[in-house]
Amino acid sequence: MAKRKREWPPWWEWELKLIPHMKGRLAKRKFTEIELRRMMEHATNFRPDYKEGRWVVETRFRRQRWEVIVEPLPEEERLEVVTAFEAWDE
Repeated sequence: MAKRKREWPPWWEWELKLIPHMKGRLAKRKFTEIELRRMMEHATNFRPDYKEGRWVVETRFRRQRWEVIVEPLPEEERLEVVTAFEAWDE
């Protein structure tokens, strides 16, 4: 997916799986599944989420910073996309 120098974990190459919550957010947040996949391709960083087992993927979309919450599913070798939202500037 991401083509950056940073070393990504093995789950980064797994197939994406959108949970129903995320599918419901696509129209509300005004992007498509294809655009979400493109956001993931251009991700720049990741960090642990506050919820154990989940990760925050940092990316950009329409010139804004976005965060995509993912959860690796090792038993399926899939990367579940939980939600995505525009990041707040701090």
